[in-house]
Amino acid sequence: MYTYKYPRPALTVDCAVFCKLDSKLYVLLIQRANAPFQDSWAFPGGFVDMDEDIEVAAYRELKEETGFVGFGLKQFKTYGAVNRDPRGRTVSVVYTGTIVSNELPIVKGDDDAKQAKWIDLEKIPDLAFDHDQIMADILKQL
Repeated sequence: MYTYKYPRPALTVDCAVFCKLDSKLYVLLIQRANAPFQDSWAFPGGFVDMDEDIEVAAYRELKEETGFVGFGLKQFKTYGAVNRDPRGRTVSVVYTGTIVSNELPIVKGDDDAKQAKWIDLEKIPDLAFDHDQIMADILKQL
């Protein structure tokens, strides 16, 4: 294995999944079970494994934390502000997707998510990390 003399940032993925139901738009959020930001709401996501493609990691994290599967994601943007994560230098690739449905799909918090929930865009709480900025950027595109 080759070793670099330069430190490397951690790589994460975040999934911003929306559901259009009637005339309302909902976003799928998880309540974090662990620090940092324990009990705060965030997009489902997590660290990319060393032997894992980034897109595969996005689908894995979405399934692990919410149980939500069978859905297409597309890469939105990469976020890499130096202090975006108090655990250390972290870069996140954000994926998005929107479904139209006549009912909100069933989701369940699991893994390191205390709960998963579809939240009306008009009632979004303050989000963990830099997810408020990510949400604002996504909403400009919707």
